[in-house]
Amino acid sequence: MTTPRILIIAGSDSGGGAGIQADIKTVTMLGGHAMTAVTAITAQNTLGVQAVMPVPAEMVLAQIDSVVGDIGVDAVKIGMIGSAETALIVAARLEELAVPIVFDPVMVATSGSLLADAATIAAFERLMRIASVVTPNIPELEALGGEAAVLAHGCHLLAKGGHADDDYVVDRLLGPNGEIRRLEGKRFETEDTHGTGCTLASALATGLGKGLGIEKAFEQAVSFVRIAILEAPGLGNGNGPLGQQYVTDFQWGERDND
Repeated sequence: MTTPRILIIAGSDSGGGAGIQADIKTVTMLGGHAMTAVTAITAQNTLGVQAVMPVPAEMVLAQIDSVVGDIGVDAVKIGMIGSAETALIVAARLEELAVPIVFDPVMVATSGSLLADAATIAAFERLMRIASVVTPNIPELEALGGEAAVLAHGCHLLAKGGHADDDYVVDRLLGPNGEIRRLEGKRFETEDTHGTGCTLASALATGLGKGLGIEKAFEQAVSFVRIAILEAPGLGNGNGPLGQQYVTDFQWGERDND
């Protein structure tokens, strides 16, 4: 099987729990080749974000052009975008690619630290217009205007349920005609959830890059995240990282040919 080439456009997490570090681990464990365009550098650990330095938009674009022009891309995952300028320039460039694009509209870290200002969040509108799937958590979905507002951009919506207070986590996949699939799983009593959103979006992008249909890719991405939570190594004194590197027996479904 051809190795899926996954371009990750996201920020760096120095603690290795979220951001491009979580993305690379996820894509690698799922059999993909991870490539990156770093949008921001953070000083970050399990307790929070101590500092953020955005990468200039021109440099982000140069990274994208470098890998696209040589290696090629089968799917894209967008996470922390860094600035409104970067959001707009990235959207314009990705519009030229005929590949699945998964947009995780990162606004706040698991610790509660702000990772996107008001101007950047406003620029998310442009990214949603070129995305195949948008993957907000409950607060992010509310900030984006709700389900109807997101779906109005012509994308699919993966509405994550991890921020609810119920005993079960409900993740929902929606399309233009309403809900396509929902998955319910028992909530794990753990604080080791740093990077769950990044991991889910990267797993989804890898599945789509492998040629899976949206529903199957959704099901298997959720499954991968849940296993990675159970495999968390228990590092740090706050919200610890997942254990993507320990999910060694995960099997993707067959490629969709229709």
